[in-house]
Amino acid sequence: MAKEIKTIGVLTSGGDAPGMNAAIRAVVRKALVNGKKVKGILKGYSGLLNEEIIDMSANDVSNTIERGGTILFTARCKEFMTEEGQQRGAEICRKHGIDGIVVIGGDGSFRGAQKLANLGINTIGVPGTIDLDISCTEYTIGFDTAVNTAMEAIDKVRDTSTSHERCSIIEVMGRNAGYIALWCGIANGAEDILLPENYDYDEQKIINNIIENRKRGKKHHIIVNAEGVGHSASMARRIEAATGIETRATILGHMQRGGSPTCKDRVYASMMGAMAADLLCDGKTNRVVGYQHGRFQDFDINEALNMVKGIDPYQYQVAKDLSRHCQENV
Repeated sequence: MAKEIKTIGVLTSGGDAPGMNAAIRAVVRKALVNGKKVKGILKGYSGLLNEEIIDMSANDVSNTIERGGTILFTARCKEFMTEEGQQRGAEICRKHGIDGIVVIGGDGSFRGAQKLANLGINTIGVPGTIDLDISCTEYTIGFDTAVNTAMEAIDKVRDTSTSHERCSIIEVMGRNAGYIALWCGIANGAEDILLPENYDYDEQKIINNIIENRKRGKKHHIIVNAEGVGHSASMARRIEAATGIETRATILGHMQRGGSPTCKDRVYASMMGAMAADLLCDGKTNRVVGYQHGRFQDFDINEALNMVKGIDPYQYQVAKDLSRHCQENV
């Protein structure tokens, strides 16, 4: 029979994402509703190893759902990648009476959660990353806010690009995943979208496309470039030299991580955080909360980490098709 959970810990790890506070709030309040104590672990696994652990009440998460970032702070921790660090983390959990932990983060954070689960600490992962690169889920906390932030910024760049009849390369985040770039490319009507999953590094194709569009009367050319492709500044110099068209690179950077989360990120993060707390209260461990086929569900963390996720080829083809045969101001 599974040991009854009395105290639940919650931490955020890796890159921050808008909506993490909504998830923290849901974990805390759902656990308290279920009669459990809650401890917040500051600064991710690093804070766990340094015993930066605080008691949390319902009031501690008041007025946080609208805030970006994470009230528990976050950090990356090389020490926790070692077997010694993982064992010490489990011992510290037991020392502080933490029976189960909700880990909000990406796949690297989930690997840490997996190790804690193997060491006897009930652990549930909640996908918090703007990159949308967790294979078991169609949604990750922060993606919706990040992609909307990037979309609005690209709209603004397009305005000035048109005024000056420029080519603009806008680089968005996503590590080695191209989801933010793909979504922005479609939403912003980009003429070219460069994804690490699909880009063949043939710049001549882009140059030819720019020249042909200019002949058709196009006054601007927007290239959305994924972080995993990168090198936007040097690419801009080469394109300008080849086309004679002024070309600017804009790297949106960490602005995509910040800001008040969208309604979707607040609601979905709340549902995921609440489900994570319920799973721990039910004695579950080594699980990841995800969203698939219109509902929230949980997966074995080992299976989740082994799943493979790629860019939908139909979405990518649609993005390319919709960028073709452009006329002026289209």
